[in-house]
Amino acid sequence: MPTTAATAVSLTAARQALKRYYGYDNFRPMQGDIIQSILGGQDTVVLMPTGGGKSVCFQIPAVVSEGVCVVVSPLIALMKDQVEALKANGIVAAYLNSSVGQSEANDIARAAVSGHLKLLYVSPEKLLSDGFLQFLTRVNVSIFAIDEAHCISSWGHDFRPEYTQLGTLRQHFPSTPIIALTATADRLTKRDIITQLKLHEPKVFLSSFDRPNINLLVRPGQDRIGQVLDYIGRHPNDAGIIYCLSRKSCETIAQKLQQKGIKAGYYHAGMTPNQRGSVQEAFLQDDLQVIVATIAFGMGIDKSNVRWVMHYNLPKNIEGYYQEIGRAGRDGAPATAILFYSFADVLSMREMVTKDVPARQAQLNTAKLERMQQFAEAASCRRRILLHYFSEDLGRDCGNCDICRNPPTTFDGTLLAQKALSASARAQQRVAINLLIDILRGMRNQAVLQGGYDQLKTYGAGQDLPYLDWYSYVHQMLNDGLFYIAYEEGYALKITERGQQVLKGQLPVSLKKFQVAEKTEKPTRAGKKAAAEAAAVAAGSPEARLFERLRQLRKRIADEQGVPPYVVFSDATLQEMAREQPTSRVAMLSISGVGMKKFETYGEAFIEAIIQHGPPRAVPAEDEADDLPSRPPFTDDFGPAKEKSAPAKGATEEATIELHRQGLNLTQIAQQRGLALSTVQGHLERAYAKGQALRLHEFLSDSDLAAIAAARAQLGPGAGLRDLFDHLREKYDYFQLRLAGIRAQRGK
Repeated sequence: MPTTAATAVSLTAARQALKRYYGYDNFRPMQGDIIQSILGGQDTVVLMPTGGGKSVCFQIPAVVSEGVCVVVSPLIALMKDQVEALKANGIVAAYLNSSVGQSEANDIARAAVSGHLKLLYVSPEKLLSDGFLQFLTRVNVSIFAIDEAHCISSWGHDFRPEYTQLGTLRQHFPSTPIIALTATADRLTKRDIITQLKLHEPKVFLSSFDRPNINLLVRPGQDRIGQVLDYIGRHPNDAGIIYCLSRKSCETIAQKLQQKGIKAGYYHAGMTPNQRGSVQEAFLQDDLQVIVATIAFGMGIDKSNVRWVMHYNLPKNIEGYYQEIGRAGRDGAPATAILFYSFADVLSMREMVTKDVPARQAQLNTAKLERMQQFAEAASCRRRILLHYFSEDLGRDCGNCDICRNPPTTFDGTLLAQKALSASARAQQRVAINLLIDILRGMRNQAVLQGGYDQLKTYGAGQDLPYLDWYSYVHQMLNDGLFYIAYEEGYALKITERGQQVLKGQLPVSLKKFQVAEKTEKPTRAGKKAAAEAAAVAAGSPEARLFERLRQLRKRIADEQGVPPYVVFSDATLQEMAREQPTSRVAMLSISGVGMKKFETYGEAFIEAIIQHGPPRAVPAEDEADDLPSRPPFTDDFGPAKEKSAPAKGATEEATIELHRQGLNLTQIAQQRGLALSTVQGHLERAYAKGQALRLHEFLSDSDLAAIAAARAQLGPGAGLRDLFDHLREKYDYFQLRLAGIRAQRGK
């Protein structure tokens, strides 16, 4: 689509909004093009991996466009997380679902009609309920964003019947652009999304499905719990998810982890909604390190600092596996995906995916399970296999999976591949894997004879190899992107462009034999000691200590505000802070992920933590020493170094209180004492909580106190500061809200 003058202006506004609200200088690959398509009024389909930045693709257009963006989302948890993150960035957003009371829903509806709201999240059921579409005709809807759009397709792994009714949007809002987004859609699912949503000549953006920061590992299924404990022991501060096949396994594994002192919880569909919500909230808040869950957990969980995902059992299909491992490393920092595999898992899962389902669905489920099995047993780059499944060719081995790190012995399999490709081509690409192998081996069964395949030139061309060898080699060709499976055509093998190159002799093929290890090699005592020493050195580095300090500050702020820590700042942002050590407004705003709203809310507290943790300064020459400003002593951990004297905490607070009593305001005190404003506020809060008198009217009038007290009473005793902050429409800052809370507790 050509860039018009109006679109160019909008793109400029979009880049400004990206910096202002999100703290990023540039869009990620394809985001700018997608936003340009939406701003131009074009229906748009976005296939982008988890963590690739799909949400920004509709949130930025929503911010810079007139009206309200209506986002269709399948889960309450997803809506809640995204709305909290948007509010933290200074964007006005809300959600409507069963958890919202009528009074609050009425307020949200008024905000939408008035144009105060920029994004409104709803479930598909809510969107299609009686009267809601009629209500939307009173709203200036700028965009419809259909998240998790793969749910619309019965060919997909997570089909939801209610999604199939979303095509009615086009009837009611024929000129409003629709953007459909998903992280997991194969060829058929993409086609269904376009057809069922009745998209008009949509622009389709297929981002790379590659998540190079995720290390892909497959491990033998022996002693799984021992391997889990060993991994967590080597990554004691990293949050992770363990996916299990059954509810009982979730509870048993979580209990074993707890017995080893690990903060773990379990999550499955057999728990009550309150129990699941409590566990999920604890994980999001970093109060639990590990969640052990069935696949009921995860969709829409926007926790950016999950560092690893384990599959205790084989997943049902590659789409589900890919979506689940995508919950690790959403911030772009290194992450790990570990799959434990045994053939017993295949048998258990095969029974599960075929039980009590129609024959057509059972056949589809079995075929997809076999692809997952092929991935687990593969002897070639695992990332390439994943990407080939989504019709993408990496063009090289990834270097970040177990196969790439320990490649097996290969041989030239070009001739074998050409035999298989030729047999498929001569059979008009209408045969599935087993029948293709029967043709190659010269079998005279009913399927071969009825199809006339015994008359093909390639009939019997591979009779020197047994069935299991051909089965392995054809699967390798499938994994290597020479074939793809046309599920809608009886699971026939179709030759890809890459396969055509091999068939014509333009591209060689290497094949491998794969053997599953019989047992896990246990680390030696010397190896364990070396690993522990290396981890201790890394953890003891100044950068690592500062990151941990910032992480703890983030946790305290998040708990205080009632939001997940990653809503404050992501791990990637904290890591950049630890590296760059910004100590000024300009420097902090240059950190990726620090926008204006977040700087205003959190910036000074993090700058202060960085300054306090700073490295010791070089001793100046005697004639320069008196001219240098004083700064806090270097701290080896989280307290002052013992060998250097530092003012006692009570003494420095008393100095602040004394200046307050003398009539200085907050800014004057901060300037005179060389402290951050947030530090001065903390001194005053603690003093007031201890019973000391403050000039409270300087911060809050009687009417302010009354308004805050009324809001607190309306919300109830369980409400946090963040709830109060949002309810009062951000009229008061957290310092004022905390002072009001202390006053209420003191009863004065």
